[in-house]
Amino acid sequence: MPSSHMPLYCDVALPVPVDSLFTYIVEGPAPEPGARVLVAFRREQMLGVVVRLHPHPPAGQEKNLKPILRVIDAEPVLSAPLLELGQWIAQYYLAPLGEVLRTMLPLQAELRQRTSYRITELGCNTLATRSQALFQTPEDIDESSIEHAVLEQLAASGGAATATMLKKSNADSATLQSLLRKRWIERDSTAEARTVRRTVSIAVLVENLRLPKLNANQQILLAELAGAQGRLPVQALAQLPVPKTTLATLVRRGLVCMEEVPAESPFAQSAAVRTGLAAVHALNAKQADAFQTISASIQAGGFAPFLLHGITGSGKTAVYLAAMRRTLDAGCGSLLLVPEIGLTPAMVAQMQAAFGDQVALLHSALTPIERVEQWRRIHNGDARVVVGTRSAVFAPLRDLALVIVDEEHDTSYKQAEMPRYHARDVAVMRARLQQATIVLGSATPSLESWSNVERGKYRLLSMPQRVADRPLPEVTLIDMRQEFREVGEEQLLSRALHTAIEETLERGEQVMLLLNRRGYSYVVLCRACGVKLECENCAIALTHHKSAEDSSARATTGQRLECHYCGFRRTVPKRCPSCDSEHLYSFGVGSQQGEERLRALFPAASIARMDRDTMRSHKDFERVLTQLHRGEINMLVGTQMIAKGHDMHGVTLVGVLGADHALGLPDFRASERVFQLITQVAGRAGRGERAGRVLVQTYYPDHYAIQQAAAQNYAAFATQELRYRKLLHYPPTAVLTNILLEHADEQKAAGWAKQIGRWLEKHPHPHVRVLGPAAAPIARIKRIHRFHLILKSSSRKELADLVRSLLEFAEGAEIPRRNLTVDVDALHLM
Repeated sequence: MPSSHMPLYCDVALPVPVDSLFTYIVEGPAPEPGARVLVAFRREQMLGVVVRLHPHPPAGQEKNLKPILRVIDAEPVLSAPLLELGQWIAQYYLAPLGEVLRTMLPLQAELRQRTSYRITELGCNTLATRSQALFQTPEDIDESSIEHAVLEQLAASGGAATATMLKKSNADSATLQSLLRKRWIERDSTAEARTVRRTVSIAVLVENLRLPKLNANQQILLAELAGAQGRLPVQALAQLPVPKTTLATLVRRGLVCMEEVPAESPFAQSAAVRTGLAAVHALNAKQADAFQTISASIQAGGFAPFLLHGITGSGKTAVYLAAMRRTLDAGCGSLLLVPEIGLTPAMVAQMQAAFGDQVALLHSALTPIERVEQWRRIHNGDARVVVGTRSAVFAPLRDLALVIVDEEHDTSYKQAEMPRYHARDVAVMRARLQQATIVLGSATPSLESWSNVERGKYRLLSMPQRVADRPLPEVTLIDMRQEFREVGEEQLLSRALHTAIEETLERGEQVMLLLNRRGYSYVVLCRACGVKLECENCAIALTHHKSAEDSSARATTGQRLECHYCGFRRTVPKRCPSCDSEHLYSFGVGSQQGEERLRALFPAASIARMDRDTMRSHKDFERVLTQLHRGEINMLVGTQMIAKGHDMHGVTLVGVLGADHALGLPDFRASERVFQLITQVAGRAGRGERAGRVLVQTYYPDHYAIQQAAAQNYAAFATQELRYRKLLHYPPTAVLTNILLEHADEQKAAGWAKQIGRWLEKHPHPHVRVLGPAAAPIARIKRIHRFHLILKSSSRKELADLVRSLLEFAEGAEIPRRNLTVDVDALHLM
């Protein structure tokens, strides 16, 4: 540490798309690395994270450096291992460190930010010298008039105005961005720290008072309080049939007082969702072997990666629970990652039943304040067991000794925005940095993890038997080509599956049907000219959603068409927009249509649907899964959501409809995904006392992915698929990075892609293959045109070095970083 009279400088990572740190002067108490500071950046005040302290300023910048405005944290919010993890993510995924650290810290609610706008001298000159009609071209007069109104309002205000104030001029964010680009206005941003906590208002009956004369409404409210031991949440009293002013009157008269108490945990009720969750079952021999190995690793300390390959129904969760109990008993922390928020309530309920208040929950569906509360509980050491989705990998657990990634193969662990990290791989690195044991669990491991086992990087733990020696379900393939030849028409259900459903329902057992497409139909087509109705923002067909009342196959006027990429909606037009024909029909069966047709075929059945349209929150998942466990639903139809690890003992029949369509997509991972999906959904059958059965309808019955999924032989599938990957130089036998160029102007995006393509041609690398540039398979999303290049290499280091050089070239060529996406280890190339 430098002497007290010497100035001190700190390098700060700011959440901006720039691959550099920013140096500031420390004038007061020095912050520690990992602490947050408030600094001035351009005309804004921004929150950043201190990365390094040093006594010397960057050469030539001594006079330009600004001081830190405020130190937010007295002690680091990012520990040294987490700060090192963030730096590794930035290096590995070629992402700006500031954006990485912002992702790691879900504490935005602790900062109150105010943004205002003011007119510049250039804006004043423009307002004075040019008339409203001459601002732009005549066809842009509407936009010009709004810009003119904004400038007039800012000039008249004599100072700054907030975005809310500018709404009087009909200004939206696009208008303000346009004025900022023209330098007619400037934006100022200030920020201040605040304490956040969720509270609940409680009405408390004042005791030992002589009651005055009361009206009927006041008597009802006081009686309700008295019957609840004198305390009730105001929200509960609001349900009474009395005016809202009644409570305020009683408070004013001194008969009731108000208290603010901390709100309960957002998942406090989840333990009651299911029955029997806390029951402890003895581990079978294979479970016990896996647990003992993991337990010994935890006790020994040090980094130890395991792949727990357990078939569906083998009881992996029981092993997780036992290992986490052992970790907690040793005074250490454990982290469990699950892929989908839909799995979280069930998993949290099990963890809470086992570990009580030691459990914390982290996922993106929490409100900002809830997220802060959970993060603080973990950071303060009040919770030592964390369950969550992808972002929970950054939980600030103390003395972390065990990390578990459940369903480690799931693609939900890959972030789709900057920084595009893979939570499974980040979890492995975190375990390495903190010398912890990590367990990757799956019935269908990713080929990356399986390859790491074969290369000796991970240790394999096998659980090849189901709990209680229950057999795996019998899987039968139904050739839908032959079915069509024999029946003469396309059917939702083959004859064999229809009969099997009838027999299952007659026995009082439950059925699950996988139909992995949302909506009613996935394309609306004109039978006269062949044009399909597409999204106006994306190069993708609109999905047809229809009301339950209309059973016609025809796309009826007024029904909803929706884009599942941007959310654009429109009604079905009366006539084809291309040829004016009235013959618009919907084709392809989605889960909504599947539910409708199943209700017609099996009118006595109680049928539910599970897809993104029906499952809006974790409460929807809890409701449907609870009904299944209680036997209130005897048939569930849905998308891949139904394959996500749910443990339903009453399901004895699973039907798979159309899961093989993905084999026709331009995606080298298609076979792996189809194998995983069929195997996972097949594993939902026969998990109780009764044996299960699976019928898979397919047009590719001879494909090795379908064959091995039916045989439930992961090792055989992996051997064949890895052989193909090696021949074609695809992961995991090679490394891959997808370079994506995006812009609202198609020519600009294409031009950038060509520039990068030419640069790669001029700088060839012997160990890097370049595919492209080319339009992305989905060439436009949300009105943004997309072009990409795929880079493959046998050397990760050489590929990373080349991409870093490419980014330096792009910066020099003035290709904005926000328009250039580098997706390292890309999972989706569409």
